[in-house]
Amino acid sequence: MDLLDKIYYMRAFLGVMCGIILGFILNPSNYSASVPIIIALALFFYIISYVIAKRIGLRLKTEDRKKISTNGVFPFIFLLIMFIIVTYTGLHA
Repeated sequence: MDLLDKIYYMRAFLGVMCGIILGFILNPSNYSASVPIIIALALFFYIISYVIAKRIGLRLKTEDRKKISTNGVFPFIFLLIMFIIVTYTGLHA
């Protein structure tokens, strides 16, 4: 498996983990605070993934290092949103 593929799947996995954690944290009584909590925790998990990707990317070529910050962003965001919805619906439906 290529190093960029590892970064891609690592970000997807962290998006799933963050979505599940946020699904458990959010509850129907705190709608006003939910958006800042989602943004803050998602940003925290993305920064963690960026630090890990930087360490993985030390062995990459120079032109591939530019892709480290953007590789796997869309799976991270969409899996985060999907698992927030699935977990929240499963708990509070």
